[in-house]
Amino acid sequence: MTEKYAVVVIGGGAAGLSAALVLGRARHRTLVVDAGEPRNAPAAHMQGYLSRDGMPPAEFLALGREEIARYGVELVRDRVVEVERGEDFTVVLAGGRTVRARRLVVATGLKDELPGVAGVAERFGRDVLHCPFCHGWEVRDQPFGVLASSPAGVHQALMVSQWSKDVRFFLHTVAEEELSDEDLRRLAAAGVDVVPGEVAELVVEDDLLTGIRLADGTTHARSVLFVAPGAAPRTGLLEQLGAELHETPFGAYPVVDANGLTTVPGVWAAGNAIGFSEQVVHAASGGYRAAAAIVGDLLMTDLDAAAQV
Repeated sequence: MTEKYAVVVIGGGAAGLSAALVLGRARHRTLVVDAGEPRNAPAAHMQGYLSRDGMPPAEFLALGREEIARYGVELVRDRVVEVERGEDFTVVLAGGRTVRARRLVVATGLKDELPGVAGVAERFGRDVLHCPFCHGWEVRDQPFGVLASSPAGVHQALMVSQWSKDVRFFLHTVAEEELSDEDLRRLAAAGVDVVPGEVAELVVEDDLLTGIRLADGTTHARSVLFVAPGAAPRTGLLEQLGAELHETPFGAYPVVDANGLTTVPGVWAAGNAIGFSEQVVHAASGGYRAAAAIVGDLLMTDLDAAAQV
């Protein structure tokens, strides 16, 4: 017979583990299915999470797994390949296992799509960075580069100028005339140098970024490069269930209420599954809110059913 759970949590990152912790403590039989692909895996440390500032992401997740196990939550390393909504949800795993659940939490996150410049992918999370709030303090006052992937890159160049006064904005494939007069005024006011020309590659010496080389051969000495990754939200399962999505500058994400409830009854979403800018602390909070809402929802459903007997 197919196993039945109160809740299946799809995704074992900060959002999924946080939801599972709350559900386990509320005495609901819960299964976490984790494909083992956390977005912040390239980073050596995570910052900005009160009491966990500087902790390696892998250590954070390992502690989370230990915590949920104390409350009887099961965790399997697998991938959900199919979900179907009926009286309960049918969840099919890549390894061949099929389970049922009364409620679902989708915490599948997203994948960063990096600019196709030689060296960027290899250095990402080390000296190629995307979030100054995550890494700005650690690289403060170093020579920064910012790689434009669109005119919107101006915002990133302005933001990182708070952590260094030596910032060069590499236009790469963006033409200078695509920048507005307001963009240019703000960049000048922030002391950001605008560098036209396509970036060809990163210069690395002794496993450290030392420069940015343009297609014309010019090299600019830089020790940090900020990039703006594109986003590939992992919404396939939500689409299978018919969840409504809305378009954002960073891709299509599910429409959710304040607790993460999607437009599909019984399905909640949390973490980077609902937005590009969700940091670890936001993801953990979102997982908590979703789980608390599910606990209340299951209780009221059961009480209403009992009252009709």
